[in-house]
Amino acid sequence: MKNLSLTLWSIWSWFVFGLGIALLLPAMAVVWLVTAPFDPSRYWTGYLFRKITVVHQKLNPLWTFRLGGEYPANPRNPYVVVSNHESFVDILLISNLPWEMKWLSKKENFKIPVAGWLMKMAKDIELDRKDPKSAAEAMRQCALRLDDHVSVMIFPEGTRSTTGDLLPFKDGAFRLAIESGVPILPIAVFGTSTALRPHDWRFGKSVAQLRVLEPISTDGMDLDDVAGLREQTRSRIMTELKEMGRDFGEL
Repeated sequence: MKNLSLTLWSIWSWFVFGLGIALLLPAMAVVWLVTAPFDPSRYWTGYLFRKITVVHQKLNPLWTFRLGGEYPANPRNPYVVVSNHESFVDILLISNLPWEMKWLSKKENFKIPVAGWLMKMAKDIELDRKDPKSAAEAMRQCALRLDDHVSVMIFPEGTRSTTGDLLPFKDGAFRLAIESGVPILPIAVFGTSTALRPHDWRFGKSVAQLRVLEPISTDGMDLDDVAGLREQTRSRIMTELKEMGRDFGEL
């Protein structure tokens, strides 16, 4: 009976998500055209795109999302935002944050019908993980977004953790922050792994949490500091995840 209930709610949620995406495409096209003369970074196009995912999440009765921490006072002060990565649902959870970010995402996601088109319209950043030239171009595009006062969102593990353990971080996000002279904004997410398990289209019941941590300044740093910045950030996120796990156990 439980499996039947999950299946029925999942069918409903995917239907709502698909309908929302279909309705969003023409709306985004209008915003894209109207704002083109004064919004080359597609800030507002992307902002609209993220918000439809929030609507989908709120209509899914299986999920409860909780956000905490201190948000940046000015949404147009750019950060390199980094988070651990448990599940596809991390994207929906992080999209609840009240400012727009451009997401660094693998090229396969840009090939998804409709959703991939919307990512391109939002000016998200494509990465071919097998091509070193693509990585260099992706970092260049990230730097351009930061120069335009738009934050960039990166999962520094480079892939989803299948065990829940925090994987080693790659250097790219931290090199980008130092070279661009912007702070790192760490985020910890917890509890999304049960919301949508790998290789299963059905949604699961989940109480997921997100905490925005204190920014880490890169003032005075050079490329010799990349490893230290990387490990400092990873340590903060790991510490926060342990605390979130304890809090979850007390619920």
